Amino acid sequence: MPAAQNTSARPNRITALFGTDVPVVLGPFGGVSSVELTAAVSGGGGLGSYGLYGYSAEAILTTAAQLKKATAKPFALNLWIPTGDETPSIPKEEFDHYVETLKPYFDEVGLPLPEMPHRYLPDYDEQVAAVLEARPAVVSFVFGVPAPELVEEAHRRGIVLVGTATTVAEAVALEAGGVDAVVASGMESGGHRVSFLKPAEESLIGTFALVPQVADAVSIPVIAAGGIADRRGYAAARALGADAVQVGSAFLATRESAAVPAYRAVLHSPAASETVLTRVLSGRLARGIPNRVIGELSTTAGTAPFPVQNWLTGRFRPQAAAQGNTELMSLWAGQGTPLIRHDSAADVLAELLSGGEILA
Repeated sequence: MPAAQNTSARPNRITALFGTDVPVVLGPFGGVSSVELTAAVSGGGGLGSYGLYGYSAEAILTTAAQLKKATAKPFALNLWIPTGDETPSIPKEEFDHYVETLKPYFDEVGLPLPEMPHRYLPDYDEQVAAVLEARPAVVSFVFGVPAPELVEEAHRRGIVLVGTATTVAEAVALEAGGVDAVVASGMESGGHRVSFLKPAEESLIGTFALVPQVADAVSIPVIAAGGIADRRGYAAARALGADAVQVGSAFLATRESAAVPAYRAVLHSPAASETVLTRVLSGRLARGIPNRVIGELSTTAGTAPFPVQNWLTGRFRPQAAAQGNTELMSLWAGQGTPLIRHDSAADVLAELLSGGEILA
C-alpha cells in the first residue's frame, strides 16, 4: 500500500467516532444525492452522506433501506433544521404573481403552471421520527442545533450526531447542544450557506480561516468543508486542525452521483471557474455556477421567500435537467470545482487520501 494511503488511514477521532477507515465525508446534496454515490464513498472507507431535503417520512425509510442494502458500511443521513424564517404560506394572489414571473421557464420546458400546494415542505418532526426509525450510523444537520430531546434519543439509539457551522459561534453552540462532531463550512462551499446565528451574508468566513479557529474553540472533532477537491486541500485542512474533510463538488461530478450528464459536464468545464452567491433560485443564499435563469431572475422585481421560491423553481428545474438544459437548472458548485480531475468516486477518494503523503 502506498505511503499516502498508510498515512491517511491512521485511526483518528473521526474514524473512531464514525467507524470508518478514512477521514473523508461525502457532502450531502439536496436533490442530487444518490444511493450509488453514498454507498461508493462508504464502501471506499469514508462516510457516505445522503441529503433528505424535501423527503417525506415514507421516502426517508425507503431510501435508508436502499442504502443498507447497497452497503454494510456506516453512512449519514442529513436533515435541514427549521430556522423559524421559513414562510409556511402566502396569499393566493401573491403566489400567482410569483408563478407569472416564472411562466417563461415553465413554457420553455413544456410544463403547465403549478397550482398552489397545501404545504411547501414535509413536516420536520415526521422526518426526524423516520430518521430515528431508520437508525443510520450518523445523522448530520444544517441550519441549526438539534433539539435536546432529539440529541438524547439519537444517542440512546447509538446514532452519532454532526452539526454544521459557518462561524466559530455556531460551532460553540453546536458543541453545547450535544452534537458529537462539527463541520466547519467555509464560504467556498457549493450549495446553500447554512448559517443560523446570523444572516448568511454576515457569516462568510473562508474555510482556511474558519477551520483553525473552530478547532481551537471546541473539543469535539472538526470536519473541514469548502473548496477542498484534491490532495492539497486535504493536507491543508488536516494541517490546520481538521480531523477530517467533507467534499461535495468533486464527488458530485462523478458518474455515481445523481447529477445529470449535462450538469457533470459543466462541473468539468471552464464555466466552473466562476461561482456566485444568489437567493433567486431558492429564496436562501446559495453558491452555484451562474446561468441564464440566475441572471434573469436577479433583475426581476422580487423573489418569493423560502421555501416558496425553492418549491416553485423546483417544479421546472428537474424537467430542465431531464432535457439537459443547464441554463434553467441550479448548478450548485463550490469554489474548488476547477480542481476536479476525476469522474469516479474511487478516484476522488484516492486523490484526497494521497494528501497524506504531503503530511507524512
